[in-house]
Amino acid sequence: MKILIARMNHETNTFSPVATPLAAFGRNGPAFGADAYNENKGMQTAMSAFIDAAERTGAQLVTPVSASANPSGPVAAAAYDTICNAIVDAARGCDAVMLDLHGAMVAENSNDGEGDLLERVRAALPNAPIAVALDLHGNVTQKMIDNADIMVSFKTYPHVDMRECGAHAARLLFDLIDGRARPVIAWSQPPLLTHTLRSASAAGAMKRAVEAAQAAEREGMLAVSILAGFSLADIPAPRISVVVVGDGNREAAAQVAERIARQIWDDREGFFYRSPSLADSVAEGAVLARGADKPVLLLDHGDNCMSGGACDTMDVYEEAVRQGLTGIVTGPLCDPEAVTVLLAAGVGATVTLEVGNKLSRRAAKPRPPVRLTGVIRALTDGEYVISGPTYTRQRAYMGRAAVLDVGVAKIVLTERTHEPWDLGVFESVGIDPRRATFLILKSRMYCRPVFVPIAHGLVECDSRGVTSSDFGLFEFRNVQRPVYPLDADATW
Repeated sequence: MKILIARMNHETNTFSPVATPLAAFGRNGPAFGADAYNENKGMQTAMSAFIDAAERTGAQLVTPVSASANPSGPVAAAAYDTICNAIVDAARGCDAVMLDLHGAMVAENSNDGEGDLLERVRAALPNAPIAVALDLHGNVTQKMIDNADIMVSFKTYPHVDMRECGAHAARLLFDLIDGRARPVIAWSQPPLLTHTLRSASAAGAMKRAVEAAQAAEREGMLAVSILAGFSLADIPAPRISVVVVGDGNREAAAQVAERIARQIWDDREGFFYRSPSLADSVAEGAVLARGADKPVLLLDHGDNCMSGGACDTMDVYEEAVRQGLTGIVTGPLCDPEAVTVLLAAGVGATVTLEVGNKLSRRAAKPRPPVRLTGVIRALTDGEYVISGPTYTRQRAYMGRAAVLDVGVAKIVLTERTHEPWDLGVFESVGIDPRRATFLILKSRMYCRPVFVPIAHGLVECDSRGVTSSDFGLFEFRNVQRPVYPLDADATW
């Protein structure tokens, strides 16, 4: 048996000013062929689980590409075509397909990146079973449903079950091939845009929805997935979805999907997040820090790298300084211009330069960069190995990095946007984050499994960047209306 296994991951924020060329996928572009296999083998990805499951059967593996980029603006058409063509061109002669996809990709030439890819794969292999693993934040479309035999998403956010999701999808694929199951897909999608900060799976409405999905699996459904969607994609339906894989009985699967979707709709207020003012949030952090012997986390979710943020807004830093906070460590802050200046000056030099608010002003009300004077403490290649639990053992690339010490704060500056999902973002440049009084991180969730254990507490801070929880900042032109909460009177 010959099995096609590939990975294409991108969460697209159509409001983001961050470009997504082919080079954004990986260190300098996707991994192809044997490199795609090696990039995933033994890692905590769905593709890794696909590889292991296929190898246990003795199948011949075809791994044309592994392409994963940080969330950002729409994927360049040339990049999208290159990745999709690699997958479709490799499909010839394959007996089955397993794809590790995100589910919320928008390209310059496709509003439904995964759906259009799956349609092409299905056309190339009309009789081959297709299994798909998706991110919990996937925006499901009918085209995706129509062109897959098995669809399973992560059940955790922060995402720590990527490999388990892939193993689940692979198990169902081989059950189908071996005649042990007859997977059928049903789905339901209420008119609800969710806030990412309310899609955490450990509490609230999302926890209740995931628990309902797990109960339905225990009661006989092959897989039940709750996909919160990614609302910062201005496409027709960036909405929450329930996808159910039943065993031969589509009507029963549809009933489960409808029941859980109705529960979600009735619980819709639990998916809505209201941001306090930035000044109030920073002041709350200052109170938390009194007498603390561990850092207080100030999470800048309005400029969150892993939702497409420019990673260079200075709002939280400026407010913290205005309120007299000291002992600050912040980063990674993406400013390639500043990094170039610091590299030229060298470690130990005192420099004055403008930092931040450069890329972000293309998408928001212009704010000038902040003029800072400080000492350069470190210069590195910006690479480190992730300790986990997310993307464990994978190598991370921040671009070249520098540390600027301005007295009240040590600022980690990088050439690329980068999620602080590991202590390595600081330890790789010689900073011990445990010794900070305040850690300003451009993050919503991914930082939490690593940084919460070393912290005294955390405060969510909305810098009103392109990943803000305030939908009023964004001009939605393509979203089908009415939809809650854009339309308070939306019904279902």
